[in-house]
Amino acid sequence: MKRAVILVAALLAALLLSRHLGLTEWLSLDNLKAQQVALQVQVAAQPWQAALVFFGLYVAVTAVSLPGAAVLTLAAGALFGFWQGLLLVSFASSLGALLAFLVARYLLRDTIQHRFGTRLAPLNEGVARDGPLYLLSLRLVPLFPFWLVNLLMALTPLRAAPFYGVSQLGMLPGTAVFVNAGTQLAAVGALSDVLSAPLLASFVLLGLFPLIAKGLMGWLQRRKAYAGYQRPKRFDRNLIVIGAGAGGLVTSYIAAAVKAKVTLVEAHLMGGDCLNFGCVPSKALIRSAKAAQALREAEGFGLKAVQAEVDFAAVMERVQRVVSDIEPHDSVERYTDLGVDVVQGRARLLDPWTVEIARADGSTQRLTTRDIVIATGARPFVPPLPGLEAVGCFTSDTIWGLREAPRRLLVLGGGPIGCELAQAFARLGIAVTQVEMAPRLMGREDPEVSSLVQQALERDGVRVLTGHQALRAELSDGERRLWVKQGEIEQAIAFDALLVAVGREARVSGFGLEELGVPLSARKTIAVNERLQSLKFPNLYAVGDVAGPYQFTHTAAHMAWYAAVNALFGRFKRFSVDYRVVPWVSFTDPEVARVGLSETEARERSIEVEVTRYGLDDLDRAITEDAAHGFVKVLTAPGSDKILGVTIVGHHAGELLAEFVLAMKHGLGLNKILGTIHAYPTWVEANKYAAGTWKRAHAPEKLLAWVQRYHAWERG
Repeated sequence: MKRAVILVAALLAALLLSRHLGLTEWLSLDNLKAQQVALQVQVAAQPWQAALVFFGLYVAVTAVSLPGAAVLTLAAGALFGFWQGLLLVSFASSLGALLAFLVARYLLRDTIQHRFGTRLAPLNEGVARDGPLYLLSLRLVPLFPFWLVNLLMALTPLRAAPFYGVSQLGMLPGTAVFVNAGTQLAAVGALSDVLSAPLLASFVLLGLFPLIAKGLMGWLQRRKAYAGYQRPKRFDRNLIVIGAGAGGLVTSYIAAAVKAKVTLVEAHLMGGDCLNFGCVPSKALIRSAKAAQALREAEGFGLKAVQAEVDFAAVMERVQRVVSDIEPHDSVERYTDLGVDVVQGRARLLDPWTVEIARADGSTQRLTTRDIVIATGARPFVPPLPGLEAVGCFTSDTIWGLREAPRRLLVLGGGPIGCELAQAFARLGIAVTQVEMAPRLMGREDPEVSSLVQQALERDGVRVLTGHQALRAELSDGERRLWVKQGEIEQAIAFDALLVAVGREARVSGFGLEELGVPLSARKTIAVNERLQSLKFPNLYAVGDVAGPYQFTHTAAHMAWYAAVNALFGRFKRFSVDYRVVPWVSFTDPEVARVGLSETEARERSIEVEVTRYGLDDLDRAITEDAAHGFVKVLTAPGSDKILGVTIVGHHAGELLAEFVLAMKHGLGLNKILGTIHAYPTWVEANKYAAGTWKRAHAPEKLLAWVQRYHAWERG
């Protein structure tokens, strides 16, 4: 903010000084014509000195964005002739523009990006990708103010070198027109005479040329990508969707709803990872574990102590029963009734429009389609740990087949999945050790969140070892061990079962992407643009975990709308996927819910924020349920109630977060939340109290002092 004030003050000072010294009148067309003969005599007497003075003056005027550059350009033609004038102005204007660019970048960019970084993200990405092209288009059209282009480009990620080079090239045609007009200065009655309507139209067309060229290059690239493939004259389907997880189900449902002919192909289980291995079974397990814990804590509620005896096999059978109860929501029958052609088999892309499906009965089917959506999800990542094959391991996919409780469970990984399952199994009476290489659990969250989660896990009996690197596993004398290292100290941890939960990797192999040369991102996901199209084949889309950047069921469903609409109606309009407000919840006890910035992220990105914290130990409903721990933390823009991020730790944190997600999505601030009636006594009152905490911190103290005096006067 201080830098912005400095820039504004400097510009005002420059304008006032120029007005005081009469520079604006001196740099006028009338003055130039009046002084033309005298100036030409001086130039003829001292050509080199005159050229240097002119060059320096032009750089200074353009660097501080003073009016008069157009007149100086005419002067160059009148005083130095076309070629020398063009040379002087071309380099002086580009150098002045670069100086203005660098000054504006130093004084303004950080402030603007910190305040509006989220909104500017699509612009930043576009400039990072095609910035020189956009700048060239702006420079080729003299209608765009010279100084404004310098300022706007300074706020983006465009580097100084391409800015200078493109400016040098892009301003050349306009400069030539003005310099040429200056050689016939007597015929110029006003600056508007230089740019006639036909000439302006020509410049507009010239400015559009880079964008047209980009479109042409894109067309040529697509033509090259599709070279060697025979595009069908007719298609069997409008859309084929591969993968029946959240992303694939929603995509195919939308397509069927708008009466497109769509085929959904699933090689394994309908519902994907979320239903069968992730969200649903894990939450069912967590609920059983929470019930067992509630019985142990019954005495704290005035009940006689109960010793919970866990029937582990029954617990795991209940988990499967819950999955079975929800299965009809994602079943073949349901989606067939919705109008989707569901095929169970393994899909493989033969070319950009043809999918071969190998059915379970051994038969194959080939279908052609205009567009394809890949929604194959992700699988648990199993690291290449020496000895792992000998000891065996479970993942978040395979743990649900367990029916006999291991005496000692070792969980490798301290992310949300590892923490959720470690706590749940510990509450079911299993001795759990959790190993995490990072210095704290749940490293994406703030340190205080990690600390609360670790305390909760340890309170439930989990032995948490952070900062421990897994070295190797071994099977010795019938006992399984994992060797870990902290600093220079190595130790072996004995276990009966090992659960590996160190992350997930996209399913990108086995269905023809490699043979088609579909590019992957650095994260080994399918590389897509902002419209979810493959970077090589525009008719190939990807959604969900296989595309990233988020691995959540709800983001897969969110992406599915964009992929379906872009694929089916893209010839009319395409939409860029919106990731501005993405919530997520970790279902530990207490829950951890977040949307937007965390305090740590704000600090790392040097974004100025105000932090408002409301402790749930003050919430009446939390106290009645003996769950008065955790907090609501809201990040706002300094001096504003605009919400930049929210972190909630506590019971029902996921439900509490929804109000903030809605507020951020629709630009509602804390004042709106504070002015909304919340039922008493409810957990969601915590949001209103957090807003009230912010309001008290921003109370108008000076005004209240006068109000206090008024009340004193009223009392007489």
